Amino acid sequence: MADIPEVLFVCVHNAGRSQMAAALLDHHAAGRVTVRSAGSAPAESINPAVREVMGELGLDLSKEYPKPLTTEAVQAADVVITMGCGDACPVFPGKRYLDWQLADPAGKGVDDVRPIRDDIDRRVQALLAELVPTP
Repeated sequence: MADIPEVLFVCVHNAGRSQMAAALLDHHAAGRVTVRSAGSAPAESINPAVREVMGELGLDLSKEYPKPLTTEAVQAADVVITMGCGDACPVFPGKRYLDWQLADPAGKGVDDVRPIRDDIDRRVQALLAELVPTP
């Protein structure tokens, strides 16, 4: 059996974009991809608007929490997707890096976070199709 690709989503606070991306990829991949997320400066908790818009899709983030970025997490990943963490993300040779330019949901309400979620969802589905082609 082939190795399962591992994707790491990184943003500064791991409270919004990277959490949404991880939950969406995990949902769509249904076990075909290992998904992790982390922040270079993790927040205290997940953005409540992010939690709410993900709940609208039936994805419950209530048990999730912001996690610190570790060198080990980056080394374990096949693909590292950064979202506005700039130079705080460690770079290792041989890894595939993608930088997704996304609006930061911090301080925004549900109506402003929904389009960010939908943008992330489109990107995640395209990434999944690339990583795990449908037979």
